[in-house]
Amino acid sequence: KKRAEEIAEKVSTVPYYGYKDIINLVDAVSIVIPTPLHYEVASDFLKNGIDILLEKPMTTTLSEADSLIKKAKEKRLILQIGHVERYNSAVRKLTSIIDRPRYIESRRFGPFAERVSDVDVILDLMIHDIDIVLSLVNSDIKSISATGVSVMTSHNDIANAHIEFKNGCIANLTVSRMSMDRFRKISIYQPEAYITLDYKDQDIIVHKRKWKRVNGKRVPEISDDKINLVKEEPLKSEVASFIKCVKTRKRPIVSGIEGRRALEIALTVLEKTKKRRLLFNEDPDGRSKGPVSFH
Repeated sequence: KKRAEEIAEKVSTVPYYGYKDIINLVDAVSIVIPTPLHYEVASDFLKNGIDILLEKPMTTTLSEADSLIKKAKEKRLILQIGHVERYNSAVRKLTSIIDRPRYIESRRFGPFAERVSDVDVILDLMIHDIDIVLSLVNSDIKSISATGVSVMTSHNDIANAHIEFKNGCIANLTVSRMSMDRFRKISIYQPEAYITLDYKDQDIIVHKRKWKRVNGKRVPEISDDKINLVKEEPLKSEVASFIKCVKTRKRPIVSGIEGRRALEIALTVLEKTKKRRLLFNEDPDGRSKGPVSFH
């Protein structure tokens, strides 16, 4: 309550102490609260005809996600999911550059933060990369393998997922909240070129194959072309896009459907890591149960 009053005074507005206090006062809301509360709060706003921007992951279960999507559809409401990397200027440009990606390598590393100690790194960080990869590869998934390691918490603090698509593309995703360095990068390999993208700096470099003659022979070499971009703050762009969708009633870039798909794959990856832990005789929460007995 005190915190709400301090912020309200700072920005010259009225403080509210519960989300139900504003249901009859708003046309649209941005919901940024702990994930276990997403479904209840989002449902209440949708029932009252209010458009919502819901932080990722959209819910804790697929059934909850399906319910929100259904509610929004029935009332013709905007349901946008907060996969903020989609609004990164570099990512928005990337979709016009890629052509038949064959292999994708994604790495997202950062330091440990106490505020996310109760959330698995797959649902906290990797879900961003899952969403991006799904948006880049126009194919269904053939198989998923994954592994994870607990270091500071009872959840995965480091995780890797290997995703194979039916069209042959492979994505290798690695995330960690155990790094002293902070970086978020993705590389896409496709016929005659590979592309590197830095989420943090919003930079794209296209490495293309070209030919030159050496001693009368035609040999390949790589040229590097940095793409010029108008860089914008992703969060600001995300909110602006949401407001535009509310006004125009157009479908969001990341609707409930896309949010659900990313959640589905993230939960599958999480389940794969739990099975691997059991294989190594660990509890799903990361605690060792001692040596494996084969007798």
